[in-house]
Amino acid sequence: MAVNKFNSEGYYDPTPFEALSNIEREAKKNPFRPLVFVCSPYAGDIVKNTENARRYSRYVVKQNCIPLAPHLLFPQFLDDTNQQERDLGIFFGMVLMSKCAGLWVFGGRITAGMAVEIEKAVQRGIPIRYFNDRCEEVQPFGVPEGTY
Repeated sequence: MAVNKFNSEGYYDPTPFEALSNIEREAKKNPFRPLVFVCSPYAGDIVKNTENARRYSRYVVKQNCIPLAPHLLFPQFLDDTNQQERDLGIFFGMVLMSKCAGLWVFGGRITAGMAVEIEKAVQRGIPIRYFNDRCEEVQPFGVPEGTY
C-alpha cells in the first residue's frame, strides 16, 4: 500500500499519513493468518491421537495459519465417553468451523466424528485439504472407503 503525505486535493495532511503508515507497519509485522480447522482422529488411542493432533496443529502454524483443534480443547471439560457430551463437543466444533477458512484432514483414516466434520465443511463450501500422518498432502480419490 502506498501511503501519500498529501490528501486527494494535494494538501499536506500528516494525520491520516501517520495513521496509515502505522497500519502498514503493523500489517508487515503481523501478516494475516487464516483459521484452519484441524480434523484428525481422537477416539480409540486417545493418548496417541492427542499427540498427533498437537503435531498436526504445529504443522498448521508452520504453514502460517492458526490451528483450531476442538478435540484438543473440549475433552478437557467434556466427557468423550458420554454420548450427550460428545455430541455437544461436536456441535461446538461445528459452530467454530463456520469461522474457518479451511478444514485440513490428517491421518490415514476417517472416524465417525471426522466424517461429520467433513460433511459439514462440504455443506458450507469450506475448502478441504487432506494430509497423511507425516503431514504430506495427499489426494483422497480411488482408495477404499474410510481411508485415504
